[in-house]
Amino acid sequence: MNLLPISAFADNYIWMLHDAEHAVVVDPGQAEPVLNKLAQLGLKLQGILVTHHHADHVGGLDALRSATGAPVWGPAYESLPEPVTRVQGGDRVELLGGPWQVIDVPGHTSGHIAFFSDQVQLGSQAAQAQPILFCGDTLFSGGCGRLFEGTPAQMQASLDALAALPASTQVCCAHEYTLSNLRFAQAVEPNNPDLAQYLDHCQKLRAQNLPTLPSSLQIELAINPFMRSRAADVIAAAIEHDPQTKPEEPASVLATLRQWKNVF
Repeated sequence: MNLLPISAFADNYIWMLHDAEHAVVVDPGQAEPVLNKLAQLGLKLQGILVTHHHADHVGGLDALRSATGAPVWGPAYESLPEPVTRVQGGDRVELLGGPWQVIDVPGHTSGHIAFFSDQVQLGSQAAQAQPILFCGDTLFSGGCGRLFEGTPAQMQASLDALAALPASTQVCCAHEYTLSNLRFAQAVEPNNPDLAQYLDHCQKLRAQNLPTLPSSLQIELAINPFMRSRAADVIAAAIEHDPQTKPEEPASVLATLRQWKNVF
């Protein structure tokens, strides 16, 4: 199985998983990059997964359905271009590389979902399954999505749910926000050695115009302040930024971090 980030717009990634014959794509905000990749690799689109309703994630659905006939699975409680098979936390989608477990991850939007499989056999690692998470705009490398519709408590619960997945999980985020996120993360945790090392690694990738993604859950738990709202240094930084932060409440720490990042 092969996992590819397809560039779209200025900084989106449309994720494609394929076995050299069939493909699945996630959050196709644009159809043209997907159709070009399908033609280039000689692939048939088997299905489309959607994490939330924002236009840069669903804008290509109609054209892709028209061109390929591929069915779409998306969040149960968000407005999407029909037809869509609606799914929610606890459901399973039987598709290439699956079954895909649906996880409710509200926060960025009220009905945001993620898709997780621990059955994918990637490339030379075919002897061992590789867990993969398509998390849309809930979790970014070094960051999390803005709280457009959800609450800090919802986002905290969503990130906690993702943190419970295997540490080796490949984290497939929908945007190349990594360097800006890591600069903020260093403002929060300037003495985190894992963060300094990861930032250097990502800067080298971007200097070669290579994606920083996928990340891994193990990396995010070590360097992402929004995944570290219970860490002493992160709590201290949040309180210094906003003394009203409640150190005993991870959602309060996350709320302070998110407000700080919004103006960083």
